[in-house]
Amino acid sequence: MGNENVVICGANSYEGKYYLNQDFSAMPQSVKDELQIMCVLYVQDVGGILTLELDEEGHTQFRTRAAENDFSYDEIGSVLKIRQLQREKEELLQSLELFYRLMIRGKKTC
Repeated sequence: MGNENVVICGANSYEGKYYLNQDFSAMPQSVKDELQIMCVLYVQDVGGILTLELDEEGHTQFRTRAAENDFSYDEIGSVLKIRQLQREKEELLQSLELFYRLMIRGKKTC
């Protein structure tokens, strides 16, 4: 897989867009909906760009970025919101890791 993380989904407050990696399109619609709501609400609250990614070991990570001149981006709020999401969405995040290991990484090693 190399050194690059796999992006599952993300939201961008600057462009008002949401993205879901098509490799994850086989997930149940309810999971895809929950991911979209989670990402969109995050960028509405905090601003900037949020991506949910899988690292080389298949663990989920939230990544945030903000434009250099975005003075409305809430850095402290970002950290607090991510911690909250990690607690509240723990089961969802674990399910994504399992889905990735079984359905995506498993197919690539066959």
